[in-house]
Amino acid sequence: MKRILPLFALLLILFGCGKPQADLLIYNAKIYTVNDKFDIAEAMAVKDGKILAVGSSADILKQYGATEEVDANGKAVYPGFIDAHAHFFGYGESLQSADLTGTTSWEGVLNRITEFAKTHPDGWLTGRGWDQNDWQNKQFPSKEKLDELFPNRPVLLERIDGHASIANQSALNAAGITKSFTLTGGEIVEKDGKLTGLLVDNAVELVANKIPPPDEKKATKMLLDAQKNCFAAGLTTIDDCGLNFDAVEFIEKMHNNKTLKMRLYVMLSDAEKNYDYLFKRGKIKTDRLNVRSFKVYADGALGSRGACLLHPYSDMPNKSGFLLSDSKHFEEVAKKINEHGFQMCTHAIGDSANRTILKIYNQVLGGKNDKRWRIEHAQVVAQSDFNLFGSASVVPSVQPTHATSDMYWAADRLGKERVKGAYAYKQLLDQNGWIPLGTDFPVEQINPMLTFYAATVREDAKDFPQGGFQMENALTPEQALRGMTIWAAKANFEEKEKGSLEVGKFADFVILENDIMKANHQQILQNKVLKTYLNGEKVYENK
Repeated sequence: MKRILPLFALLLILFGCGKPQADLLIYNAKIYTVNDKFDIAEAMAVKDGKILAVGSSADILKQYGATEEVDANGKAVYPGFIDAHAHFFGYGESLQSADLTGTTSWEGVLNRITEFAKTHPDGWLTGRGWDQNDWQNKQFPSKEKLDELFPNRPVLLERIDGHASIANQSALNAAGITKSFTLTGGEIVEKDGKLTGLLVDNAVELVANKIPPPDEKKATKMLLDAQKNCFAAGLTTIDDCGLNFDAVEFIEKMHNNKTLKMRLYVMLSDAEKNYDYLFKRGKIKTDRLNVRSFKVYADGALGSRGACLLHPYSDMPNKSGFLLSDSKHFEEVAKKINEHGFQMCTHAIGDSANRTILKIYNQVLGGKNDKRWRIEHAQVVAQSDFNLFGSASVVPSVQPTHATSDMYWAADRLGKERVKGAYAYKQLLDQNGWIPLGTDFPVEQINPMLTFYAATVREDAKDFPQGGFQMENALTPEQALRGMTIWAAKANFEEKEKGSLEVGKFADFVILENDIMKANHQQILQNKVLKTYLNGEKVYENK
């Protein structure tokens, strides 16, 4: 009898007098399920990393017991945010380099890199984030002062968009660049017969490829630092756009030993070794890793005038940008990817680049389909070409903060008529009825609140421009939230397992201080993530 009573007591504890047991209950919340009806619930139960039930607080608390119960105190709960276009691995690398964002002059850049060098005395000096458009003198810098400061140490400083860099002479020497030469999809800039150190698009890789790759210890730190910051921002899935297969294998190793938790949707870069690898291995799909697509690069960026335009830049009539490869390459790659049943995702900024890729997509795909081929950025589109998204079910994957970052000078680059087809998110949404949203971090900040704000308000933090930038292409709050959750999941073929808070899906969710669906402008910008959960596990808490 003595042995039976303790056993009975244990059963009462484990099964709560007959109640089904969950691992976690969230109640007294405002849960945006982001299901088809956009229902709002009060509570949910989580078991084994997945959502067990969603409903009212009274019903969930009555029906389930749990190891842990969380009173949300009326706060809003959303599906874990998905960044549909970013550079997770690259962001981790940038955290180990000099941060040059926010510099207001070339002198400011030099000061930053000099200070960084004091605490990083060995090897290559790298930095990222300068933007000459933010300086009073908006001309591209040159390398003379870098050569004076670092005559024997190679330096490579990347522009914020990743499509231009400044290299000192030591770095150019390491790459064997002693004079300018012609290359497809890139430019080695000279002035008065001398190298300026400015490299645009494909020219950057000539130098960047000489930087030794990180060892295992450094790479592990890179990814864990990136993960920590992403969880703090409420991000639970990241689309990492453009990696080589060896980086994927390292991520897979970290997932397998449970060092890395972040869910990643990885696009392999357009390179023969990556095609050979994935075609042979096949699609990679686990709960944490999804590799089934390739990232192709059509052109450069608008800020560095590498975006390929149908007509010359309004502020530089002798330039129209360029494609990074000839159109034949894009045709061959598209056919190859399609034949093997993979997804093609192409970076296209300028209206000429978008037209080139859209026509190839339409030709290869042959009409409406569910292959979800993507145009990454779709930044400047000729009015006559928008229909090419809908006609072949092409997914426009956009980053709203690009609009609010570029709006100060975009019309100078494009002219007042052509700019109307830029950052045209509503027009793009109308093509297929859905649109995934991302940030392109580290080009932009990782904060999803800025994505939501830029998509809906289209102003900067100082309320410029009054009334918003080209508001005819703003998204509604519901559309923006869907773009950051369920539509981003759909772009990754993952809408049945994440992106909304529904029974059977992963328990990836975030609790925010302010309800973005009801908050004013400043509350959105200053919003805080209170808690982030991945697979029902609390991976971040604001303390």
